[in-house]
Amino acid sequence: MTALAAARSMLGRPMVPLLAVLALALSACNQVGQSPDSLGFWDVIWTMIAFFFWFMLIWIFIAIFADIFRRNDLTGGWKAIWIIALVFLPFLGALIYIISRPKVTAQDVQMMTQAEAAQKAASNVTPADQIAKLEQLKASGAITQPEYEALKQKAIES
Repeated sequence: MTALAAARSMLGRPMVPLLAVLALALSACNQVGQSPDSLGFWDVIWTMIAFFFWFMLIWIFIAIFADIFRRNDLTGGWKAIWIIALVFLPFLGALIYIISRPKVTAQDVQMMTQAEAAQKAASNVTPADQIAKLEQLKASGAITQPEYEALKQKAIES
């Protein structure tokens, strides 16, 4: 029983990650001396790392292209210049764009203001307002009595 308690107490210590790294290293040592045609453990690990960085690079370029086309403070000429810079000098162009882009544009401020106004308008609607609107819809014949009761119950619950 004491061995189990000792093992549980080690789970919070840095010994467990060290043992995991040791197991990885030992499994890699089993591959030494194999033919170059076989796919080894570290080949798979390095392939996964390379795939991750390629995926990250592609995602950065997609995000930058989307940002360039979404911005309304850039004219068409400047958008074309940025796209050309990204195509011919991908890493340098992306770095320059990320550094030179303002943190908050006028468009960002406008979108934040619209979102706050929409949130404020949505928060001012009370269940009583919703029920009054439902009664108007029922009186006009737009909804039936069972629909009215279901929607009324939903408005009361929210």
